[in-house]
Amino acid sequence: MQTERFTFPGHAGDLLAARLDLPDGPHLATALLAHCFTCGKDIAAARRIAARLAEQGIAVLRFDFTGLGHSKGEFENTSFTSNAGDLVAAANALADRGMAPALLIGHSLGGAAVLRAARDIPSARAVVTIAAPFDPGHVTDNFGSALETIARDGVGEVNLGGRPVRISSGFVEDVKASTLQADIASLGKALLVLHAPRDAIVGIENATQIFVAAKHPKSFVTLDDADHLISDPADAEYAADVIASWAGRYLALRYPAPPIGAPEGVTRTSEVDPDGFLQDVMAGPKHHVFADEPASYGGTDRGLTPYQFLAAGLGACTSMTIRMYARRKKWPLDHVAVDVTHNRVHAQDAGVDNGPLDQFTRAITLTGSLDEAQRKRLLEIADKCPVHRSLEAGATIKTELLPGVAAASI
Repeated sequence: MQTERFTFPGHAGDLLAARLDLPDGPHLATALLAHCFTCGKDIAAARRIAARLAEQGIAVLRFDFTGLGHSKGEFENTSFTSNAGDLVAAANALADRGMAPALLIGHSLGGAAVLRAARDIPSARAVVTIAAPFDPGHVTDNFGSALETIARDGVGEVNLGGRPVRISSGFVEDVKASTLQADIASLGKALLVLHAPRDAIVGIENATQIFVAAKHPKSFVTLDDADHLISDPADAEYAADVIASWAGRYLALRYPAPPIGAPEGVTRTSEVDPDGFLQDVMAGPKHHVFADEPASYGGTDRGLTPYQFLAAGLGACTSMTIRMYARRKKWPLDHVAVDVTHNRVHAQDAGVDNGPLDQFTRAITLTGSLDEAQRKRLLEIADKCPVHRSLEAGATIKTELLPGVAAASI
């Protein structure tokens, strides 16, 4: 994933700091991501969700609202309405680059702001909320006794997430006066609601209210035990996977033709976490799986191991080859199952001179009213599987080093 940093003018003209996470492969669509209240664009959940979507061909713009993070302006002079204005400004900045957002994603109060701003972003086809409040005024429940100070002095300091934030009476009044019922009912875009039942900051009843207020098409997916900030990497990755799969149904994704010399497209493997072994594997633009190692080898066991992928390729190719032959012969083959195991064996045990070497053991089950001659022939056909032949014959591997991409500093 490549990341580009740039600034754009927000609702009041202040320059807002943004990151545009770009796919390494084809750019299929663009998403605009709004972070949670006072969090900033670089919160872990936003980074992980953006990275996962970028791996699946969706560029993601995340930015700091006015007065937060690296953006200019004073946060105490902002409001819920101005947050929605910043989102519209971000969408316009993307449109100026020829990347008008088709997908809007909002976390917490950012989710509420996305629901408000969506009507002013005509390019958007789909909207996702994560732990979003139905009533934006819900956020003031976290201000506690500071509400009295804000009402008396016009501004007060609130401790949110371990950091002091100055909140104005204008913000409190605006957010309390904001209602989303009409915005949700007239959304006119596909809606996905993600929420955790145990969210201690924004209760699950908010998800119910958003979902009920929306018209179809709409979907709800639970985030199970996730906390409000989606701080567990596994929860953020799950949310991103759900978003990418769901959004593909509603976005006009144009998949490019495979490159010359690669009829099946490019299989891209990208590291998820440099402290572990989990890998994103994208087979062309449409198919996504994980590769990993078992926990006993320092992995998280969330995907097939590299050798299991090899075994799966052999098993799948064997089954397909048998099926194609039986279909052409019109033989009564009802079902094929192939069990493949991998092991390292000594050369002399395999009857060859050099070793040790890899051995794949293939156990084939054929179900159907086949006679013995047919079964014997199908077993012979299994050895004609292209992957089988490639493994037996060996292959040449050409490796090239692409230019590196410098990491962003903020």
